Amino acid sequence: MSSFKGNALRGTFFLVFGLGWSVKYPLKYLSRTLNADSQASRWIQKLDILEGAAKAFLAVAGMLAEQFVPDGPHMGLYSGETYSWEKLTNWQYTTMYLFYGLSGIVDVLSYSPLKLSLGLDRLLLSVAMFTEGFLFCFHDYNNTALDQHLHSLLLIAIFGGALCALIEVFLRDHTILEFFRTSFFILQGSWFWQIGFVLSPPWGGPGWDQTDRGNFKFLTMCFFWHYAAALLVTAANSVFSYWYVVGRGSSGLLGNKESD
Repeated sequence: MSSFKGNALRGTFFLVFGLGWSVKYPLKYLSRTLNADSQASRWIQKLDILEGAAKAFLAVAGMLAEQFVPDGPHMGLYSGETYSWEKLTNWQYTTMYLFYGLSGIVDVLSYSPLKLSLGLDRLLLSVAMFTEGFLFCFHDYNNTALDQHLHSLLLIAIFGGALCALIEVFLRDHTILEFFRTSFFILQGSWFWQIGFVLSPPWGGPGWDQTDRGNFKFLTMCFFWHYAAALLVTAANSVFSYWYVVGRGSSGLLGNKESD
């Protein structure tokens, strides 16, 4: 679904997790550095399970949306009447959501009695992001140069986040890697929304001029403005989390060393 609604749906998916991580990871870091009690650790573990379940649920919702929109393939991959593939763009987005759904399932199973190997959740997240990136590398842009340029910029966020997640398989709970992975997710989310406004404005119309080279220059700058905003949001939420915990004397949510 290459409409504005489709890009908005994908953008919201990434923004939900990126903004959530921008709060969760600073709290998790503070719980370690302040020697929080076991209650805080259990709370964070429950949050991880909830996050995995939400990821799987939203991925399934995205798959259904891509398949069963009015002009979607409705689970038909090949037409025996026209001897051609059916709506492969929708199938590409469905595949993207499929791998994020698998990542969510592994997130949940990581805290189950199965005792999956440590780092497998990050590995599946990395695989999902690499899959997304390669799907966009071989996406059909119908010879529209601006569309291709917009998604080429998106690849920076996708592969940047994938690389961070892959390194986290070996460097668990690394604050800097978590920070940048979070910022790349927020960037993906906001840029999907930007793509929707450029190519399929919600108020109607043909979208931006595909031949105007000025649009290419502006949108390249705009992409990095989006990333600057993502970094600022991630940093601001980290500072807010620190202020909230330390300002409250490390009580309540994270516990207190004196309570041991």
